[in-house]
Amino acid sequence: MKPLNKIISCCLVAAAILGTSCQSSTVKQADNQRWVGTWGTAVQLTEPHNCPPEPGISGNTIRQKIRVSIGGETVRLKLSNEFGNDVLKIAAVSLAPALEGSKIDAAKAVNVLFGGKQAIDIEKGQSVISDALPFTLTPRMDVAVTIAYTFVPSDITGHPGSRTTSYILTGNELNNTDFADAVTTDHWYTIERLDVVADEPTAAIAIVGNSITDGRGSTTNQVNRWTDVFSERLLANPATSKLAVLNMGIGGNCIIRGGLGPNASVRFNRDVIEQPGVKYVIVFEGVNDIGYSPNPSATEKELIDAYSKMIDTAHAHGLKIFGATVTPFKECFYGSPEKEECRLAVNNWIRTCGKFDAVIDFEKAICSDSDTTVMNPNLHDNDNLHPNANGHKALGEFVDLGLFE
Repeated sequence: MKPLNKIISCCLVAAAILGTSCQSSTVKQADNQRWVGTWGTAVQLTEPHNCPPEPGISGNTIRQKIRVSIGGETVRLKLSNEFGNDVLKIAAVSLAPALEGSKIDAAKAVNVLFGGKQAIDIEKGQSVISDALPFTLTPRMDVAVTIAYTFVPSDITGHPGSRTTSYILTGNELNNTDFADAVTTDHWYTIERLDVVADEPTAAIAIVGNSITDGRGSTTNQVNRWTDVFSERLLANPATSKLAVLNMGIGGNCIIRGGLGPNASVRFNRDVIEQPGVKYVIVFEGVNDIGYSPNPSATEKELIDAYSKMIDTAHAHGLKIFGATVTPFKECFYGSPEKEECRLAVNNWIRTCGKFDAVIDFEKAICSDSDTTVMNPNLHDNDNLHPNANGHKALGEFVDLGLFE
């Protein structure tokens, strides 16, 4: 079942929390308001080993941190129970500027409402979008999303590869400013997207990818994935400063079949087409399809067909779509002559097919100076497959900003 993508109410009362007196503020949701995603993540069924540690989050409270890309004055939050096997019951949600660790700027914390109410039940297979909320975002600002749950199903919708620490307290502790004694976990749960009201030419870039885009090899809590480096460059460049970056990477993901999470062909509409304000798409995926493949020659054709369908879909919706080449893996556990032949053929097609609006040749950004079939030893995470923090920096700095001006 597709997630619900409608706003449940057209107004909201925003209350300051944490022991202060309530203040009311109404945001009218005009028909001509234009929403753009400023942060997002590709949700999936959370694997058992990535589920919340004890005491869990059912009946408890979690504080999760995200870093937005563009700023704004009015926001809305999307929460998901897409992969849940039961109703997800939420008692209350708040947003606040995030400070060091689990700390927040409590004076600026506000309640998130759904149809004017704090509590929300999200049916299994569904998602919800909150009421419009007056909340000042600045570019690359850290935001704390605190959720007090009443009940969480055993199948939890989340994003394991947050590379960001979350904090769990027992009971409803929404108004607690002190999470110092919280149980910690480096995963996100339930949260899917934060949008801002923005005028033209503000827009979003949706990036479909696997573990490299998800941030494998980057530094936990440093927010230094290649997509973050790219976002910071966009914001610093006057001609691209109104572009948001939505990281739709899933670790272990495939384009065609298998892997972790819904494959990219299945989730392309959800993670790209349905994103508010999206204008550009980057597809940087395929290495797991080749690496897992028992028949690389067949996989070559299947990948090309899948890329072509993504291109056609993006163009049908007026989006520009850029293809990124598959990075080297010959010396990792995936490596074999047949798979390397497939990778080279797929990359040749990406570079020469003429269907993508442009090509981002990430192979060149991260390969060895002497051998394009292996990763630069200074840029990989000791596995000849994933970039390290320097590798993420190299990828993020390689993207030509002129493509988006």
